[in-house]
Amino acid sequence: MPIVSPFSTNPLADGRQSDRALLVRRGVQRLLMDMGAVVLPELSLASGRRADLVALTAKGNIWIIEIKSSIEDFRVDRKWPDYRLHSDRFFFASHPDVPAEIFPPECGFILSDGYGAEILREAPEHRLPPATRKALLLRFARAGAARVTAAELAGVPVPLIDGDDAGR
Repeated sequence: MPIVSPFSTNPLADGRQSDRALLVRRGVQRLLMDMGAVVLPELSLASGRRADLVALTAKGNIWIIEIKSSIEDFRVDRKWPDYRLHSDRFFFASHPDVPAEIFPPECGFILSDGYGAEILREAPEHRLPPATRKALLLRFARAGAARVTAAELAGVPVPLIDGDDAGR
C-alpha cells in the first residue's frame, strides 16, 4: 500500500489554486457569509468557464467573484467579461499587494487579507434574464448538494445547515 496517494482525501479541495488565491478566497467567503450570502467556489458555468466564487445573496441575487492573486494573473486573463453574462453583479477580489487601480472601474472590487474582506467598489447591477437565472440556480443547487454528498461519503466533516441537528 502506498504511503502517499495521488488522490485527495478531501473532495472539497481541488488543488488548482495558489496559497495566495486561497487566502483571498477565504477572506471573501467570510465577508459574503457575514452578509448572509451562501457561496460555492469553483462553480462550472453553462459557458464552460469556471467561476472562482459564486454567491447567492439572501435576496436571491447572483454574484460572481473572480480572484486575482497578482498583477500578471489579471493581465493574462481575458475571460472575465464572460462572467458578467452569468451574474447580477461581477467583482474582482485581490489582496493588498495588488493595486486596486488595475481592475476595470465597471466591475466591483473586494480587498481581502485572508481573515476578512471589504467591498471597496460596488459592482453595477445587470440583472440576469429569468431563464438564465433559473438555469444558474439549478446548477448552484445541484453542485452544492453533490459536494455535500461527496464530502459525507468521504468522511469529511460537513457543518450542519443552520445549526439544525434534528436529523442526526
